[in-house]
Amino acid sequence: MLDNKRLDYLDAARAFALLLGIVFHASLSFMPMFIGWAVMDVSTSSIVSVFVMVAHSFRMELFFLIAGFFSRMSLHSHGMSNFLGSRTLRIAVPFAVGWFLLRPLLVSGWVMGGESIRGEVNVSGGLMAGFSSLAKLPSDLFVGTHLWFLYYLLMISALVILLRYLLGYLLRSCKPLEQKLLRMADVSMVWMSTSKVAILALATPTAVCLWFISHWSVDTPDKSLVPHYPVLLIYGGFFLFGWLLHREAALMEQFSRLTWNKLLLCLLGLVVTGWIYTLSVKPSHPHYNLLKAAFVFCHAITMWLLVALTIGLCKRFFDRPSQTMRYLADSSYWLYLIHLPIVIFLQIAVAELGWHWSLKLISISLATIVLSILIYDAFVRSTVIGRVLNGKRKPRNIFIGMNLFKKAWGR
Repeated sequence: MLDNKRLDYLDAARAFALLLGIVFHASLSFMPMFIGWAVMDVSTSSIVSVFVMVAHSFRMELFFLIAGFFSRMSLHSHGMSNFLGSRTLRIAVPFAVGWFLLRPLLVSGWVMGGESIRGEVNVSGGLMAGFSSLAKLPSDLFVGTHLWFLYYLLMISALVILLRYLLGYLLRSCKPLEQKLLRMADVSMVWMSTSKVAILALATPTAVCLWFISHWSVDTPDKSLVPHYPVLLIYGGFFLFGWLLHREAALMEQFSRLTWNKLLLCLLGLVVTGWIYTLSVKPSHPHYNLLKAAFVFCHAITMWLLVALTIGLCKRFFDRPSQTMRYLADSSYWLYLIHLPIVIFLQIAVAELGWHWSLKLISISLATIVLSILIYDAFVRSTVIGRVLNGKRKPRNIFIGMNLFKKAWGR
């Protein structure tokens, strides 16, 4: 029997964000221009550029918002000591172990991807180059993988806990200030849950942070352990807002409500940002700074609207117990952790084939997801790895179902 206390729609939204990340990375080899990715396919399309821009504008923001929501839920359900232990086990351990296991494979993928452009791929040589890269340690330790999001999640969680303690100490030491701040917080919550311009208030600090990012959109901070402060503030803002959403049910209801105004404003924002972004490669434009200001503000509004609409759609269609959706939600963390080497190797395998890019993209995405789920069901879900990632071991579904089918068929 399913536990009805579980927030199925937020599980679905988190799974969507992570699965979208798999498709996002699978699409990068089909970009019509070279972007420094490991592989460049012979079949490309400008449609992929549009998809990449849209997906990149909200998928990780959605993840961090939901992470903030569930973090506060975990803290208030299990206490501070259990919360800290859980964060260490479920975030720090996968980050450290995953880096050592995946980094050599990713280096191999980049080596073989470069060779594929010349038409020859030395698989054994690429793998050897990848694993020999570990000999350079401690140089580049814990950098250069897609696991940077765990590092930032750890930093943001620690900063929010520190902020919580500092505010608690300040309020306990000054009762009048505590009462005033609580009244201000209540008024702010009511305003945020009723105001039609609340999304502008959320987008403004995000736009300010975007202004200080050189590439206009949110950078991928995977090159250094030194925090990229604008990126840290953007993701930290979404995490903190998710934290507040757990505190105020009415705010979540208003934020995720589906309206035509939100949808039309989001579509307008996508069109405007897409048009302005084409000018980002022209710093000599006489109105470059004005265009960038318009872009970051529209981009920030669109970012928040896409997150809100995604949660609203998940609430509309997935706010009910479902064994399938819960299985997918449980597996999505594992899928995102291990997907990138699989995606790159598959991109290399099909890069020179004469298939249409859309067929390749669908094949790579589906093959990666199916293979990762099979590995999850066979070797992760019911093992100690599953306990680390999901909080507890859970019974296999796919392989148990296959065994039962074989027994029934045999009879």
